[in-house]
Amino acid sequence: MREIELKYRVEDLEALLLALKSRGIELSEPVFQDDQAYAPAGWQFGDSKLGVSFLRLRTVQGCHYFTLKQPADNAQDCLEYETQVTDRQAMHHAALHMGYRPTVRIAKTRRMATLDDCSLCIDEVEGVGGFLEVERMAPDHADAQTIQADLAVFVSSLGIAAIRTDQTYDSLVHAAQE
Repeated sequence: MREIELKYRVEDLEALLLALKSRGIELSEPVFQDDQAYAPAGWQFGDSKLGVSFLRLRTVQGCHYFTLKQPADNAQDCLEYETQVTDRQAMHHAALHMGYRPTVRIAKTRRMATLDDCSLCIDEVEGVGGFLEVERMAPDHADAQTIQADLAVFVSSLGIAAIRTDQTYDSLVHAAQE
């Protein structure tokens, strides 16, 4: 399966929350996510991400998740594998031994909702700001551009000020830290 998403910077999260509420979309309670991103040893920010496998270790409410993402057509169309792990530190060392290096730590508070076959994530990323992510899991043969166009229509229909970004959170955090 592939995760196909769009990400929007949202300055007025309250307006977004009101727009979702007016449509009857209920969000989860906020949860804190602590993500450590990893890249292959030879990869640097600014290099293409297409076809490159990246790793992430995420901790949410005491549970740890290991994820591999590999961008396909663009950075927000990724082959994705994720599993829960019991020992974050052991998985960190395994990633290092697989030839990956830590890049940035991403700390965010996330609220989520499900709408038909889409997931909505409202994120407040430390040091970067507020975002709306809309995503759909799709089979490998799905047309990412068509799905992303459908997701963009939904976001536009909310009537809020939102600026689409093609950057991933790790790139945004890295840029903010420079």
